[in-house]
Amino acid sequence: MPRIRLTVEYDGTGYAGWQRQENAVSVQQRLEEALGRLLDADVRVTGASRTDAGVHALGQVVHFDTASRIPPEKYAYALNTMLPDDIRVRASMAAADDFHARFDARGKIYRYMMFNSPHASALLRHSHAHVMYPLDAERMNEEARAVIGTHDFQAFAASGSVAKDTVRTIHDCRVVRAGDEVMLLVRGSGFLYNMVRILAGTVIQVGSGKLEKGAIDRALAGRSRLSLGVTAPPHGLTLMRVFYPDDEDEAQPCFDKILRRFHAWT
Repeated sequence: MPRIRLTVEYDGTGYAGWQRQENAVSVQQRLEEALGRLLDADVRVTGASRTDAGVHALGQVVHFDTASRIPPEKYAYALNTMLPDDIRVRASMAAADDFHARFDARGKIYRYMMFNSPHASALLRHSHAHVMYPLDAERMNEEARAVIGTHDFQAFAASGSVAKDTVRTIHDCRVVRAGDEVMLLVRGSGFLYNMVRILAGTVIQVGSGKLEKGAIDRALAGRSRLSLGVTAPPHGLTLMRVFYPDDEDEAQPCFDKILRRFHAWT
C-alpha cells in the first residue's frame, strides 16, 4: 500500500504525550481517530519522536500506509477539518515505500523556552517554563555548549530510559535571551529520553548560580546524573523539526533561522 508522510503540529498541554495509551488521551490517538473516520479503516501511524505529556511539536513527522486513492497532498486539508484545534497537519505528501518516520531520522531540533521574570506570564503559561529568579544567559550559553560533539550521554539518561546506546552527537546548542524570554536551542543526531529537559534544568541552575559552572563537563566525565540539575518542566519543550537524508543539509540553516526569528520577534 502507498505510504503517506505527515508533518504534524500540536499543543501538548491537554495530552498524555504523543504515544497512544490505554488510560489517557494522546496525540497519536486523536490523529488515528481522525484518519479512521476519513478512511473508514483502522489506521496506525508511526511518529518520529515520542514526546512526553505536555511537550509540544511544530514539526513532528509521522507515516502510515493506506490503500485510499486520496491524493497525498489532500490529507492535510481533510484531516484538519476533523482534528481538535490543538492538533494540525501542516503538510502531507507521498513517501517512499520504505520510509520510516522514526528510524530514518538523521537529526532533530528541540527548543526549550523560559519566561524569566518575578511574575509568571498568563499568555505564555503553556509554552514557557517560568523561572522567577534572575538568570545569566551568557553563563547558561557557555555551559550549554559543553554538550556539542559526540559524547556518551549516560548522565543525561532519565530513570526509565531503555536506551542501550547512550552515545549521541550534538551539532549545535545555544542559549539566547531577548527581554524576559530565554531560549535553549539544540540540534543533534538524536536524544535520550528527557535529555533536553535535563539539559534545560541544568543550564537554568547554572544560570541562577545554584550549580557551579562545568556541571555538564563533570557529568559527561563521571557519567553521573547527580552532577546535573533537575529535569525542567515539560511544557517549555517543543520539537521544532526532524531531518531525513533528503533534507539533512537544511539542518544548520534551519537552526540559524530559528535564532534569527527569536531575536526579531522579541
